[in-house]
Amino acid sequence: MRIHVRSGHRVPGDRAAAAGILFGLGLLLAGPAQGIEVKLTTDEAKKILDESRAVMEHAGKAANSKDELDKVRKQASAAVLAGADPEKDPCGTSAVFFTKRFRLGEFGRKEATESKAQGREIRMPEEFIKKLLDMPNLEVGLQFCGDDEYFAEGAQVAIQQGSKNIKAVDTGKASKGRPISKDGPPYRTNLSARFAYGSFDPAAKSKIVITLMDGKMLEVDADLSKVK
Repeated sequence: MRIHVRSGHRVPGDRAAAAGILFGLGLLLAGPAQGIEVKLTTDEAKKILDESRAVMEHAGKAANSKDELDKVRKQASAAVLAGADPEKDPCGTSAVFFTKRFRLGEFGRKEATESKAQGREIRMPEEFIKKLLDMPNLEVGLQFCGDDEYFAEGAQVAIQQGSKNIKAVDTGKASKGRPISKDGPPYRTNLSARFAYGSFDPAAKSKIVITLMDGKMLEVDADLSKVK
């Protein structure tokens, strides 16, 4: 993949400016409930990239830039997280929705960090953005715990919306479980599943259901109208 490089210039900023941008990002993420955006135009995508990049650039100029950058990343991740907070409950069941908006935001944040590191303006190529906008499936990243290293092998994932049960079009291989502590169980694993955008209501209250080979079921409540 080619990265487009242009000579850039620095924008003056301080901690107050960073705080203002972060507040603006909070308003953007907490806007009217509309659910997961299935379709975005190229102009909308570029706006998301610009906004995300600007937040990182200003946060990076703060006196305590590391803390400010961490706040930006955590705020963006919180907008697509359902279930347990992995930082507070490392063995709780959680789901992360890798929406088009979230992935574009990640690109924008990466553009900002790479531009600063290289001392020149770095931008994702147009064809890469187009490929993302054309993606037919929503990826959901899952994290949960069990009693041994291989407990999640063969797990199936579905979205339940009322009486409707939507199966994943593709489920990845679960990672080998890692012990939460050196003493052994429980073991934490990661698993990803993809759902066709046309198969589910992108603004409905839902349950993400993980069914293990032994019949045990784990659930995550997710109000998709609040996912950005």
